[in-house]
Amino acid sequence: MINELVQRLSEGTHEVILEDRNDSYEDIKRRIEDGYVHITFTQTNGRTELGINIDSDNTNVTSVDFDQKDGVLHIEGTTNLNYNLVRCVADIDLSTKKGDGYLVVLEEEKI
Repeated sequence: MINELVQRLSEGTHEVILEDRNDSYEDIKRRIEDGYVHITFTQTNGRTELGINIDSDNTNVTSVDFDQKDGVLHIEGTTNLNYNLVRCVADIDLSTKKGDGYLVVLEEEKI
């Protein structure tokens, strides 16, 4: 059975932010290279922050310039939300660290 929050975040796109807005661009770049970032869905009750295990084959950092803080970063990766394995897909404007994202349910909770 899919949790209500998981269901809602897997329908349409939702506003997201990458990491904490106070994190430096160098920190974010390093975390992407290390394969793990935090993405927050801002329009949920209390905000929903997810730790994402980055899928480097489907994450695109070639169109961004971390030094100039420019470009759209495409991130994909997996995590677990309320006992459901999900894939997070997000496109984030590097200059604001804001963008749109959604979840894809990979495995539902088993009761």
